[in-house]
Amino acid sequence: ASAAIERYVELGNALNATALDAIGTRYVCLLNGTQLQAIRPSSLRLASLDPSACSQETKNLLYQKARKAFSDQHHLPAYYELILPYLGGAPAVDLKALSKDDVNMNISTFVSLRRDSLMHLTPREVQGLMGINLPELAQWQSRAPVRDWIVVQKQSELDQLHIGLAGGTQEGYINIVTPRFPAMSSAPLGTVAAAFPLLPALLLSLLTVSVLS
Repeated sequence: ASAAIERYVELGNALNATALDAIGTRYVCLLNGTQLQAIRPSSLRLASLDPSACSQETKNLLYQKARKAFSDQHHLPAYYELILPYLGGAPAVDLKALSKDDVNMNISTFVSLRRDSLMHLTPREVQGLMGINLPELAQWQSRAPVRDWIVVQKQSELDQLHIGLAGGTQEGYINIVTPRFPAMSSAPLGTVAAAFPLLPALLLSLLTVSVLS
């Protein structure tokens, strides 16, 4: 299929709506960056594709094409349904704008969003995106990527959603990801030596007692 697509393009044929329908969801992930860039946004208006199983790069490129294709319908209720298959490549700024349109995004779509985009959304913006489907978020709170999103939010803001989300940052605290020290066998001597002054005094005392005994 990949060879056939490449040969088709080499012969000077355009990846228009007819070609995209022939490629379909089954083979759209085979398109490389050059081929994706060659797609005219207007072709996506007539094609039916679902790039949800593709690489993030493919999702990003197709989202930008789809955004241009449907830009004239951005303020219409139908816009969300048109752009929906491509939202896995949407940047945070577009999702924030979409949160004001009462789109009632379901949980399946929410968890398939770009991780970096999702992490920039506030609880209020997530509420705006999911609407009546917001309670579904609680069922995912122990799983990625919802769990990762929760831990960087203020607990007080999560509480305002009234769906029982827990694990956010308490007032007066910040979440810090601490680096792991390298294994003893692979770390340079200087690095290992520098780590020991950081150990609690109690732990050093226990080690001393253990050696003497």
